[in-house]
Amino acid sequence: MTLQQLQYFLAAIEHGSFSAAADVLHLAQPSLSEQVRRLEAELGVALFVRAGRRLVLTEAGRSLRPEAECTVDAAARAAASVAEVRELTGGTATFGTFGDAPSWLIGNVVATFRRRHPAVRVRVVGLNSSEVADAVREGELEAGLIMLPVDDTGLDVRTKLDDEVLYVSAEPERVRAPVAIEQLATVPLILADVRWGAEDPTRRALFERAQRAGVRIEPAIEVEAMEIAVDLVARGLGDTIVSEMVLRHGTIPKSLGIVPFAEPLRATLAFVSRRGSPLSAASRELVALAEQQLESFMKRTATRR
Repeated sequence: MTLQQLQYFLAAIEHGSFSAAADVLHLAQPSLSEQVRRLEAELGVALFVRAGRRLVLTEAGRSLRPEAECTVDAAARAAASVAEVRELTGGTATFGTFGDAPSWLIGNVVATFRRRHPAVRVRVVGLNSSEVADAVREGELEAGLIMLPVDDTGLDVRTKLDDEVLYVSAEPERVRAPVAIEQLATVPLILADVRWGAEDPTRRALFERAQRAGVRIEPAIEVEAMEIAVDLVARGLGDTIVSEMVLRHGTIPKSLGIVPFAEPLRATLAFVSRRGSPLSAASRELVALAEQQLESFMKRTATRR
């Protein structure tokens, strides 16, 4: 039994004959009749008898009719629900980002998306990059914007931007010149993303560089949010690191000094999606809007340099 057979069965009831139903459906009459006959053969009963030029339902046909109507209606509703997502006229768009993604980036992406598709709900999940990668890999998210490196097993990774990591301190003598990695082992260091610790991509890059230099970095204070880390630096409790993206569009007290690393330290931003899994229209749109914002940021940054 197929959906098409049930649709032809109901059309024959509505229009009173196979030929009239075939005309309405723009089919050859023998094709429609053959599908109804196959349905009758599968069920083992006749569904129609002829009364003059019209078809009349048998008792079996009358029993099948409400079930066929329910099945066809359910199929139509299923198709409509998918169409809402495909055509961005309903549903929910979900996107993952690294926890310190700047508010201007997320705000611009969400605002533009909602202006274009007001009927679609938006859910932006802010997690650590490793957690975003895991969620995409497990199918909980379709796509996300992360900082590398992460475990890329089962993922398509498309790098987009190298964001420079900068050193922030309230002590003028510590920011008179680009800082060497060895200096971080001698000062009270404040780091964000405490929950993920060494699994955080930026921390991992920092610790690997320290290891190559033969020094060990141990943060004196660990917090979750970058804003809290910067606030504690302003209170004179230690120094921190911050990405240029956050710096240029965030609120950094003027009392703080900011310098690059003597050997530039960079955090690579990338889009991730599940390997071999096509993105929905909503996810494609969110990724495209995020790309536009990052490209705009790169152009502004290049102009200032």
